Amino acid sequence: AKDLRRAGIPRRTPPSSSTTSAMAASMASTSLSARQGYAPARVAARAGAKPVSAARAPLRVVAGESRIGKHAVPVPKGVTYTLKDNLLAVKGPKGELEFQFPDLMVMTEEDGAIRLSKADESKKAREGHGLYRTLCNNMMVGVSDGFEKKLKLVGVGYKAAMQGKDLNLSLGYAHQVILEVPQGLKVECPSNTEIVVSGYDKVEVGNFAAIIRSKRKPEPYKGKGVRYADEVVLIKEGKRK
Repeated sequence: AKDLRRAGIPRRTPPSSSTTSAMAASMASTSLSARQGYAPARVAARAGAKPVSAARAPLRVVAGESRIGKHAVPVPKGVTYTLKDNLLAVKGPKGELEFQFPDLMVMTEEDGAIRLSKADESKKAREGHGLYRTLCNNMMVGVSDGFEKKLKLVGVGYKAAMQGKDLNLSLGYAHQVILEVPQGLKVECPSNTEIVVSGYDKVEVGNFAAIIRSKRKPEPYKGKGVRYADEVVLIKEGKRK
């Protein structure tokens, strides 16, 4: 202190307690947190004020109607159906199907169509609105036009042929792979490397096609195996010599 006085530098005086409280109050009032309504408790306590608790409105999710579920399901020509207590039975040229829809859906009949609506605004009802509308439409399309899944075999010596009612596959194993065709499905082999699975139930068609593919999945280096006709197999680069 003596050295400072000798150099002519004035000595700083510590701020008073009133000045300190005024500065803290200014910080609490001008800070972004204070303006938003949830200033930190330590700043507010330093300014001599009571801490302000955060008051935020609860989030409310307003879900609109499903873009798929809001459309009515048309009934194709030549298809008859019965609807009672959400049990839908459909009959057409390809076959017959029935499905028990849950109570979350309200099914009403219109002119040549069936409309599905939500029974309430619960989460389960909102999640299943588009799903059950799609299932209902698949039933109508299945018994009238049917569904099909095409597969092809890639590999030297790989071939497929029908052996009676079973599907006989040669997939590079020491034995033949024989698959029994489920009831309601039709399997054809236009050539030795092509398989067509068709039927009126979309679930069964896709399931049996997946079973055939699982017997020799496409490998990533040469692409050998059973793949869907529209499947794109990414080929990896092998080791360089």
